[in-house]
Amino acid sequence: MRRGSEYEEIAARYLENLGYLILAKNYHCGSGEIDIVALEGKELVFVEVKGGRDTEFGHPAERFNAKKLTRMLSCVFRFMEERSLDMPFRIDLLVVLEGRIEHYKNLGYY
Repeated sequence: MRRGSEYEEIAARYLENLGYLILAKNYHCGSGEIDIVALEGKELVFVEVKGGRDTEFGHPAERFNAKKLTRMLSCVFRFMEERSLDMPFRIDLLVVLEGRIEHYKNLGYY
């Protein structure tokens, strides 16, 4: 059985192979965590990673909900404030299922 950190490493390698620059992993703030912060061109990409062995008990993407998005946004704004960043950003979801990666772009675009 894989752990979350293993799924996050697979996701980070996937993004790097697409040309993304990984800026941070497991960024924590008071309201939650962002699994991966990356740069794609001139756009910041905040990535939530969900993984699973199969979909027997539901698709891993179903665990990304409005509550998680709200917590993530709080961390996004903290990350940007701490680094004095003012640039476009988006929120992506990467689902790692055995043998494949599903990349859902622009779950939140700002």
